[in-house]
Amino acid sequence: MLVNGQQKNLQNNILLCDFLSKEGYDLLKTAVEKNGNIIPKKAYQDEMLCDNDKLEIVHFVGGG
Repeated sequence: MLVNGQQKNLQNNILLCDFLSKEGYDLLKTAVEKNGNIIPKKAYQDEMLCDNDKLEIVHFVGGG
């Protein structure tokens, strides 16, 4: 799987929400594009990822 231009190998298919949590992303502050399509936050727990997917992940951080 390609994530933000970097190769990540998946042992098994995984739900998007589980992948994001495993990688340390805050689900409330994250936007995901999978294979060119924006995934709505409400679909994170239903969206299955496999090894040939391409993800672009943006996470928002606060600052001052």
